[in-house]
Amino acid sequence: MTMFLEKNRCEGLSHLSYIIGHGGQAAVIDPRRDCGIYSEIAFRNGAAITHIFETHRNEDYVSGSTELAHRTGAEIYHGRPLKFKYGNPVSHGDAFQLGDLRLQVIDTPGHTYESISVSVIDGSLGKEPVAVFSGDTLCSGDVGRTDFFPDQADEVAGLLYDSIFDKLLPLGDHVILLPAHGAGSVCGSGMAEREFTTLGYERLNNPVLKLVDRQKFIEHKINEHHYKPPYFKQMEKFNLEGSAPILGSVSQAAPRDADHFETAMQNGMIALDIRSVEAFAGAFIPGSLAIPCDMVPAYAGWFLPYDQPIGIISDHFEDIQKAVRHLLRLGYDKIEGYLESGLSAWEVSGRPYDRIPAVHAA
Repeated sequence: MTMFLEKNRCEGLSHLSYIIGHGGQAAVIDPRRDCGIYSEIAFRNGAAITHIFETHRNEDYVSGSTELAHRTGAEIYHGRPLKFKYGNPVSHGDAFQLGDLRLQVIDTPGHTYESISVSVIDGSLGKEPVAVFSGDTLCSGDVGRTDFFPDQADEVAGLLYDSIFDKLLPLGDHVILLPAHGAGSVCGSGMAEREFTTLGYERLNNPVLKLVDRQKFIEHKINEHHYKPPYFKQMEKFNLEGSAPILGSVSQAAPRDADHFETAMQNGMIALDIRSVEAFAGAFIPGSLAIPCDMVPAYAGWFLPYDQPIGIISDHFEDIQKAVRHLLRLGYDKIEGYLESGLSAWEVSGRPYDRIPAVHAA
């Protein structure tokens, strides 16, 4: 059977995951929570998903590893230094065979202590790697952030330098780089829009890799400033414990009439209005929170608590579906439903609404 490799991109989060396989077996690297896409790809290529690799405990989305293992029976593997409550710890040099493909673990701490990368060797041609899944250690145009351990700032920045310069770059300039994030991710500020690259190209053009002096690299990293949304703590908990509910047990968003929606708001439900800014300014339900649909991945984690139900307001069912998908990837499972027929249903019921007088800046 033909070898295959496919990348999957989560819009909004700029999360990149991969499925690779040969000989009837497949491995998924850093899966998203709504993980049906990987089974579809594996089926299309005549393979069964047998391995799942987590390059590190991700902070910005709910890992889909336990969800995918529940569906497929695949084994989960992750770095040894962190005491995960699920899966199997791996160490530097551990290798896994998928047909002629050999996936080999490389310890690459720095972004986190348990970070690993996974090199890909085509055993039918040679023993040198052809690609490497680098997690958040090295990306296109940038390297991983190291600010999660402020008390060990110098140490983790130095570990990242060693991981990149002593372990990844020596794999060879020809090696294809397959990172876990692209441009727009909160895990780095300088990632390139281009998601295809090689170690050699990054060696030549990545501005951070031009800091070949170890101390200058460390100084650069400890002087960076990154935002840390409050929802990161919930993601870290889910991804350490594997405790995010299986999606099959999460209720689907259902239509709610104006009576139900108002009562739910009175009982503590957050009304999340995902319409455009202009639509919200024209008319909105008092007390509702405006986050346009495409901004939900970036801003929901700043403003939405995890212990309150969420009701969605939109005029378009496609946007509701998209917002629900975004919210589930961030671990927001308490979705009460959506306002049936949108804001017009609220208005014609005689309930009060408000507006924001606005003048176009031009």
